[in-house]
Amino acid sequence: MTRTVAEACDVLLRDGGVAHIRPLRPSDRDALHALVARASPRSAYLRFFTGGTASADAYMDRITVPGYPGHALVALVGGVMVGVAEYVPGPGRPEAEVGILLDDPVHGQGLGTLLLEHLALDAADAGIEDLVATVLPENRVMLRVLGDLGLPVESRYEEGRVEIRIATRPADSLVAEIEARAHEAERNSLAHVFTPCSVAVVGASRDPARVGHRVLRNLVDGGFPGPIYPVNPRAAEVCGLPAYPGIASLPGPAELAVIAVPASAVLGVARECARHRVRALVVLTAGFAEAGGREAERELLRVCREAGMRLIGPNCLGVVNTAARLHAGFLPGRPAAGPLGLMSQSGAVAAALVERAGLVGLGVSSFASVGNKADVSGNDLLEYWEDDPATRVIALYLESFGNPRRFGRIAARISARKPIIVVKSGRTTSGSRAVRSHTAAAATPDVAVDTLLRACGAIREDSVQDLLDTARLLAFQPLPDGPRVVIVGNSGGPQAMTADACERAGLVVPDLSPATAQALRARLRPAAAVANPVDLTAEADAADFAFAISTVLADPGADAVLIVYTPPFGSGLDATRKAIAATTMGAAKPVLACLAGHDELVDGRVPAYAFPEQAVHALSRAVGHAAWRARPPAPAEDVAGIDLSAVRRIVAADLADHPGGRWLDERTATGLLSAYGVQVAASVAVDGPEAAAEATALTGLPAVLKATGPRLVHKSDVGGVRLGLRTPEQVRRAYREMAARLGPAMRGAIVQAMAAEGVEMIVGGVAHETFGPLIMVGLGGVTTELLADRAFRVPPIDRAEAARMIGELRCAPLLHGYRGRPEADVGALADLVVRVGRLMDDQPDIAELDLNPVIVTPDGVAAVDARVRLAPAPPLPSPFRRRLR
Repeated sequence: MTRTVAEACDVLLRDGGVAHIRPLRPSDRDALHALVARASPRSAYLRFFTGGTASADAYMDRITVPGYPGHALVALVGGVMVGVAEYVPGPGRPEAEVGILLDDPVHGQGLGTLLLEHLALDAADAGIEDLVATVLPENRVMLRVLGDLGLPVESRYEEGRVEIRIATRPADSLVAEIEARAHEAERNSLAHVFTPCSVAVVGASRDPARVGHRVLRNLVDGGFPGPIYPVNPRAAEVCGLPAYPGIASLPGPAELAVIAVPASAVLGVARECARHRVRALVVLTAGFAEAGGREAERELLRVCREAGMRLIGPNCLGVVNTAARLHAGFLPGRPAAGPLGLMSQSGAVAAALVERAGLVGLGVSSFASVGNKADVSGNDLLEYWEDDPATRVIALYLESFGNPRRFGRIAARISARKPIIVVKSGRTTSGSRAVRSHTAAAATPDVAVDTLLRACGAIREDSVQDLLDTARLLAFQPLPDGPRVVIVGNSGGPQAMTADACERAGLVVPDLSPATAQALRARLRPAAAVANPVDLTAEADAADFAFAISTVLADPGADAVLIVYTPPFGSGLDATRKAIAATTMGAAKPVLACLAGHDELVDGRVPAYAFPEQAVHALSRAVGHAAWRARPPAPAEDVAGIDLSAVRRIVAADLADHPGGRWLDERTATGLLSAYGVQVAASVAVDGPEAAAEATALTGLPAVLKATGPRLVHKSDVGGVRLGLRTPEQVRRAYREMAARLGPAMRGAIVQAMAAEGVEMIVGGVAHETFGPLIMVGLGGVTTELLADRAFRVPPIDRAEAARMIGELRCAPLLHGYRGRPEADVGALADLVVRVGRLMDDQPDIAELDLNPVIVTPDGVAAVDARVRLAPAPPLPSPFRRRLR
């Protein structure tokens, strides 16, 4: 029996189709023989080096009998076996021979590469270092597949054959190769949704109030250029189009089917669509997982996956692609065309977003209401919009993340080219599980969302209004080079409000250069103020605005220009709009406006806001995004003193003794941390007052006494810490008093030398159930939760990012010589943060970690208390293994 390799999963092929990959079973013998029978003579020859099928049939018999040493995967498309791949370990060597056979019709769809990716990862996990393939020189396709896999490859020509040796150890280059292949497949699969050649509407009612009728009417009125097929068994015609009783009766293929029938009928319709090779479904019908129908939703997804259909929904509003004139949903009205790619989980929010986007001049390129996200999610849509020329900004309204780690990888790549704006609902103050460390208590799900989005360059907004305000600026204006803003307006009060808002948002309102100020003074009215803000006064006309705008745009100290106009003064709103349009044409710096009371787009490219705060908020987001893009990629850093194998041994041994996990004892925690170069202050464990007093001979005086026990996490809160004990007698007395106060909760204590005076910080980590590991640095000691001064990141990070974390803290001046204090060793603190990040990223079984306090002095850092909790973690999804969720 072949060994079970990677778990079964669905994968996307290059053309957007779906294949199912799973381990080989003995019962697959007949299907394998059928695969051989379908193979062309040339395919059989290239795989088995002989003519006919005898060798191939014998091979299939061997790999399905008990005791066969090979490790095999098979691939199915539409329930039909279309591929098999296997590796056979060599005797006594860390290498294996690899072979693959594909059905002729699936050649060129990337299935061979997918099977080899999965095989290589499984082989690496099994200790195989090299896969060896023997290929005929004329088999150019397989030679190219093996060479382009993304793993290190060596080739050697010998005796009329080519031996290809593939190193199985995954490398960073492999991630890039896999992501590129996944991106191509995702984009092609969603083309069936957004650019179909034909659309069927199943449930196309004659009643104008019914959803199916409204969808059909939207498709017809929107001018969809391809065939539209209403499916209604009780009508001959709907919306002027001939109707058909079912998918089977259509006169031509339907690439996309929009389903608007009762929930009880959806599965039957989906199966009919599968039989007739529909490529994508949009299921508008509710009544699935959101209403307790999880089994029906799983079966719907199974039908779609087996048939290679992508699924939007169920329980959604549909999809729109304005460039393709596709309005396959029941949104009210016709969405305005524009540069915004928009996804929403909420139907109500979706309708409001699309309508409002049109009203403020933004419009959508394409839109998807994903409902229950049974299949297509925000991650998939990001892949589609990445290359869509009509989409310049991407906006997501999310209620949940399906695969946050994958989202982070995709979004980081896309954010470097196109802004991604996210509104995430459901802000909460606590996690879904009980936690006992300071770090885990602070790392709420909402903090995790913020940290994830920040890491990948996505912009988080709190409201739909903020999303649209920011999107308008990013879609139509260049990114600013910095935070310096010049304000030009005709009313002192609104301009002062604007300047105040800039300061609160972290923007800078600098002095103008002398040359700019002189040019303005020479031309403007005597009452005008030529500082920044530039106040043209209420008498200023459109020509004054035009001159002032063009002049400040040329100032080298201006990164952006914000126009504040209060109508109806001066030349009036229309003339001022024209002046703004004329003077900003081709500007290399972003220009935006506050036209009091008016949300719009001037000349189709200059965003204008009703209130100054809206404009400033959008600009601050653009500045932050530009700074993220401008940040140079972090070079790979070597961190000395890391011993991952030692950590794995410690964790494995402790989980073997405590399968459910536990808070580590002080000795084990210290050993684990020291394997990553994290040193905790030396301590002596004691079990009574006399032992505590004697321990001071080892630690020195003054000393610290800390109670220990599995329930004593926040020891200071219950009187479990005594500082500055100057004699052995004081230590002895402190132990007795502590034991009397804490009772059975105190199982012993540790004695440490009193740390040197410095700044008390906290460094920690938590393995978040959904988002993965997070690390934290902040103000430590007993005030850490009271003041909540902390910064989070997704590890691993480099020292530069750790320094930025520290710089964000309100307490940062304490580390830099505040009020005559000595300068602390911030570099040592940053190094500690990096090490904790590496540890959390490398070892997912570390559930919580607190170093508190960490004393930072001019001479370095000292972690004087460490708490580490282990908990067995499920295996993380590998970035090297492509699969549909």
